[in-house]
Amino acid sequence: MGLGILADGKWISEREQEDEQGKFIRPSTTFRNKITADGSSGFKAEPGRYHLYISWACPWAHRTAIMRRLKGLEDVISLSVVAPEIEQNSWEFSDEPGCIPDTVNHTRYLWEVYLKADPDYSGRVTVPVLWDKQTNTIVNNESREIIRMFDTQFDGKEGVNFYPKDLQTVVDNTIDAIYQPINNGVYCAGFATTQSAYEEGVTELFDALGHWEKVLEQQRYLCGDCITEADWCMFTTLLRFDSVYYVHFKCNLRRIVDYPNLWNYLKDLYQQPGVKETCNLDHIKRHYYKSHPKVNPSGIVPLGPIINFDAPHNRSEVFKTLTYTSR
Repeated sequence: MGLGILADGKWISEREQEDEQGKFIRPSTTFRNKITADGSSGFKAEPGRYHLYISWACPWAHRTAIMRRLKGLEDVISLSVVAPEIEQNSWEFSDEPGCIPDTVNHTRYLWEVYLKADPDYSGRVTVPVLWDKQTNTIVNNESREIIRMFDTQFDGKEGVNFYPKDLQTVVDNTIDAIYQPINNGVYCAGFATTQSAYEEGVTELFDALGHWEKVLEQQRYLCGDCITEADWCMFTTLLRFDSVYYVHFKCNLRRIVDYPNLWNYLKDLYQQPGVKETCNLDHIKRHYYKSHPKVNPSGIVPLGPIINFDAPHNRSEVFKTLTYTSR
């Protein structure tokens, strides 16, 4: 991938990411503290205290940007956006279009933010990163936990709730179910270094897509009649699929546009108010095609495909249901 790693506070620009069978291995995230509404965790949910570092290109970071936007937390949690392309020093801050410099720690590279939190840090340097301005440390760099905190612990937009009490177990189980074969599955296919590892990843991926295609024939969203956190976890992978994963990661058995229910579902989510403003396909394509020299040595970014996410969808006609819910 060309992604580096910090080892005892020192930057190493190259590292291996596969096991002996050529399977892609995603190391676990490291910072796992929680923000709570009452502050019992040591990190209280309060305006102006936290800063979010993201990349528009990264699907994991994209989840957090969507939740920040839809929950109305843009004036509560400040934002920095790294440049789309990864080079020897990994994620870098820039003043190019779509980027926002590090106005909190004033760093050039994201790994410097990690060292400010822990000068002896060893591990991956990834987005998203949720930073606490009060204690000058990283609270959390696990996207699933960050979106849950944004959704449930901050005073966001009234009536917007993506983790309703009666669906919490279903939401958690669904996020678990789509993670390995779909969210991580595209990477298992794309970064595989043996034919068997690639075929295993692709088979699991398309089996899972076929399953959810059938589910979405019966209900509007993954967990029923309302949008939940699970849908935003699925959305960021589907958004990138036809433009990137289909070609770049060789996930080319079918496109998302070839699945009637998944394609209309994707357009439904994209057209929810505020979502398209978080979708930067220029950053997405430039990141993947130019940052993975082992996968795409030429670094050429394809012009296509032409995809109209604003085209009409049929989900609201087929399913007369809620979208956001406060239940």
